Order: sequence, then C-alpha cells, then structure tokens
Amino acid sequence: MRKTLPALATRHVIKLATSLAAALLLNPSAQAAGQPDPGKRPSSADVLAAAQPGDWRDVKAEDALLMELASGPVVIELAREFAPVHASNIVRLARGGYFDGLAIIRVQDNYVTQWGDADDEAPTARAKPADLAKAPVEFSRALKGLDFRALPERDGWAPQVGFVNGWPVAADPKKGRAWLTHCNSMVGAARGNEPDSSDGSGLYTVIGHAPRALDLNITSVGRVLQGMERLSALPRGTGALGFYEKAEQRTPIQRVRVLADVPEAERPKLQVLRTDTATWKRWLDSRRYRSGWFVHSPDRVELCSALPPVRTAP
Repeated sequence: MRKTLPALATRHVIKLATSLAAALLLNPSAQAAGQPDPGKRPSSADVLAAAQPGDWRDVKAEDALLMELASGPVVIELAREFAPVHASNIVRLARGGYFDGLAIIRVQDNYVTQWGDADDEAPTARAKPADLAKAPVEFSRALKGLDFRALPERDGWAPQVGFVNGWPVAADPKKGRAWLTHCNSMVGAARGNEPDSSDGSGLYTVIGHAPRALDLNITSVGRVLQGMERLSALPRGTGALGFYEKAEQRTPIQRVRVLADVPEAERPKLQVLRTDTATWKRWLDSRRYRSGWFVHSPDRVELCSALPPVRTAP
C-alpha cells in the first residue's frame, strides 16, 4: 500500500462529489453528549459533501480581485469590514490599472510573497492617484457589531479567537477590539516604519507558518481564495528578506481587475463555507475529532488550521 499523509480538508477550491456522506454525519444527540464515538466520526470531506447550498456564501464581486499571472489566476477577497479604507484604495488602484505590469518582488521562505512596485521609494516609482485616500491604521476594529463565533480552544496570541463571516479573527473582549490574524493565505498591506505608512499599493500574502507576531502591527486586507499555489511555489528571493536582487528574477503581474469588472462568462464564481451554521460546527468537529488514517485524535483545532473551505459555485 502506498504510504501517504491525510488529505488537507482546507484546499482553496473544493469540488464536492456526490456520496452517501450525509448518513455518516454525527446526529445531534450524540454531539450533545460530548466527543463523538470514534466509530461515527465523519471526515471533513463527509461534512462538506453533505452541506446544503445555504451553508455557503457567495464572494462579492465588488470586494474581490482577479490577479493574472503567466501561471494562471489568483483570486483575492478583500475584508472591507475590517479595513475599509485600504479595501477602497486597493479597488481604486486596480481599476486605474496601477498593478498592471508590476511584479512579485519578494518571496521569503516560510514567510511571505510580496508584490507591488519595486521602485516605490524611487523617483521612477509608478504614479498613484493624487487624491488616493490617506489610509489610517486599520490594525483592529471594534468588536461590537461583529458576529464573532469564538472557538473554545485557548490561543497563545489573543484572549479569544474565532471567525467572523469566514474571516479568522482574534479578539480582546475587555478592550472591545477585534482583528484579522496572520494565517496562511491571508493578505496584508506592506508598510514602512510609520504605522500609518501603508496605502494598499504594496501587498503580500502569508505562504508559511502563521506569523502571528505580525497581528496588530500590519493591516490585514483579505485572503487568497484561489491560486495560492501560484504564490507559494515561486523561487525564493536571494536578497535580504527574500527580495529579488535582479529585475529578471521577478514574476510579472499581467493585470489586476476587480471581479465585478470581469465579464460574467470569464469571472470566477467562488463560495466560502459560512461560519454561522450547524454544518460549520460539524466541520470544526471533524477537524477536532479525527478518524480513519489518524491513530491519535488531537481533540482540538487551531485557528489557522481551520480556515473555511472555498469552492467554485455549482
């Protein structure tokens, strides 16, 4: 028998196969009694196969980007409810063609892939709209008003962690603040030494283990929903911090468009598993209580290893 590892249930695009998985799902009475019987534990794939259409939310085309590389498309959803000014700036820059022809300028192993203008601080820097908004520090926002679904597991970086509408979020109820976390595939706005020096023109995504020390230090603006493999498998930069030392080492960006501006027939239509449903709770439990290949079940989940699955809309 071929030696293997368990399949990752959090692939960025999931094609649901028809199956009898619904019959394997944990019944409410068993779930209420505590940890499910090992013989009845559904896999993550079982839970997703039994999910109903209402368990998924559509990605808003106005709040998503299509970045085109020679290797294929990358789709990024913007977190407007956490970084509204940055999100608006990014949309405006994309619509103005700012990113077209720029490049991926940095790939640091187990850390980030960054793109934008390599000459951003030079006289030859690409011009931005003169009236582009001055982005404030959007490291966090008020917790009040968010549909925050906390995980029961303790986190070493924040008093509480959980999800808001599909976004991985940390929170401090005593201070009344909440913020997006630096999980793999999350997108942030590069900044200089000054906390308010980002404007959305330089972006990066986490390609390695979650660097949670960046939380509350950089504005997180979204998440890569499709094409993460095109950003994480690039050659590593040989310069300091993973920057490419020569222009020819960089990966060109063909163009970046707002999804709403892409013709309907060409537009990727993605959905994210909702984090406010019974199916979501079952999916989390399938990640907590492992079966099948697993000899030992961890009986817990970690925020960044439980990002909501993404699929192409049926």
